[in-house]
Amino acid sequence: MDDHVPPPAQPARIDASDDARYRLLVEAITDYAIYMLDERGYVSNWNAGARRFKGYDAAEIIGQHFSRFYTEDERAADIPARNLATAAREGRFEGEGWRLRKDGTRFWVHAIIDPIRDPSGALVGYAKITRDLTERRETRLALEHAREALFQAQKMEAIGQLTGGIAHDFNNLLMAVLGSLELLRSRVPADDKTRMLLENAFLGAQRGVALTQRMLAFARRQELALTSANLRRLVDGMSDLLQRSLGPGIAVENTIPRDLPPVKVDVNQLENALLNLAVNARDAMPAGGVIRLSAHAAEITAAAPGELPPGRYLRFAVGDTGEGMDAATLARAMEPFFTTKGAGKGAGKGTGLGLSMIHGMAEQIGGRLTLASEPGKGTSAVLWLPVAETGAGAETAPPTATPATRKALTILVVDDDLLVLVSTCAMIEQLGHKVVEAASGREALAYVANGGPLDMVVTDHAMPQMSGMQLAEAIRALKPEMPVLLVSGYAELPPGTAATLPRLTKPFSLEDLAAAVAKSAPG
Repeated sequence: MDDHVPPPAQPARIDASDDARYRLLVEAITDYAIYMLDERGYVSNWNAGARRFKGYDAAEIIGQHFSRFYTEDERAADIPARNLATAAREGRFEGEGWRLRKDGTRFWVHAIIDPIRDPSGALVGYAKITRDLTERRETRLALEHAREALFQAQKMEAIGQLTGGIAHDFNNLLMAVLGSLELLRSRVPADDKTRMLLENAFLGAQRGVALTQRMLAFARRQELALTSANLRRLVDGMSDLLQRSLGPGIAVENTIPRDLPPVKVDVNQLENALLNLAVNARDAMPAGGVIRLSAHAAEITAAAPGELPPGRYLRFAVGDTGEGMDAATLARAMEPFFTTKGAGKGAGKGTGLGLSMIHGMAEQIGGRLTLASEPGKGTSAVLWLPVAETGAGAETAPPTATPATRKALTILVVDDDLLVLVSTCAMIEQLGHKVVEAASGREALAYVANGGPLDMVVTDHAMPQMSGMQLAEAIRALKPEMPVLLVSGYAELPPGTAATLPRLTKPFSLEDLAAAVAKSAPG
């Protein structure tokens, strides 16, 4: 076996000086633009990387000033000369910024300029190295945007959870207050002063209900009655109300087409949203201005970026010619309780819940609210509303009134909140029924299992250990025909519950309770 190892092959010899070999090396590099400038900044040579990045052949650019690669604003600010001066003074310039290609497009670079001096130290030119970082920059910005979007989503979700919990507790308090006030109306002397004080307390509690509903809307826990609606007809029907609310100094331009497909919305909530947006626009135009209402159909595909799921939408825009918002204000505009209106500007102003309510409503129906604004250029609020699956213009008829029940019933009332339990029981007794109280689902179930007299059950849903829905299922296992009316402060129930159980939303009036009991009662 021949174990002789031949010597390694010798590379072919290039008959060139060291300078020539170095020049060949630089010319061959394509990942960096490497070229020389004379002492005044004119290009004296050009490598393949420079040709690839900037689009110029050597014959087109040698002898031209390197400032042509800078943007117009930077040339106007004398940035190219200042960069050369920095390199000559400090021994190097290094930085990042936009540069221009031959075709006029921009790209983001990392650039180094080193001075070249002769043996005596005199400046004879510059060596310039440029690297194209456009793709890296776009990737970094996309990652930063994704992180910021995630942070905002987590922040809004946390605020929503807190807001929803507070609103739920307030609903219970308001239920007890409103129920007691309504019962007092029929029991206290009807003198003018007493009546005035009662009405004042009642109106104050109702304002609290409106505030709570806005909080629940932001938290996406409000009760929605979704129906199919024609957007143009809805807006036309509000034209008189809008004009009265906005005053003579505000013009409303409505260019919404009449042949758009219907949207799936809660009509009352959308009307409130439009009124809120219009009033916000009015307040941003103290000297008067124009509110422009427009809409068009839009298709969101699976490949499209953004937070909307794929589907068909109407893009409903409410724009104004007002003061606009800066970036810091715009970033917080949809947070609950954030307001720029200040205190003391009249009832209903300065709560900071208008946009947050609209934001929550839009997301709950499967849409989205977006805002665009610049100081001095006005604001545009855009509601993305999902298109309804039903035929164009189809609208659900309002429910017919339910007559009050005439038969006296024995009703089991279940609520873990003692204030609400007492108030609800008193209201049911006011309707002429007999009441059995239970402070928990287990206590209520025990009464049903023992076979006490009972015609129907009215139960709260949000209770510890056993929810109202779980109690209803357990009662149906014992007595399948027993009517159960589920009371809820917000949209907290599992999907499909509304189809299986009648519901009553807190806070409710005596009239609401009477109608719900009559509708749910046996026989």
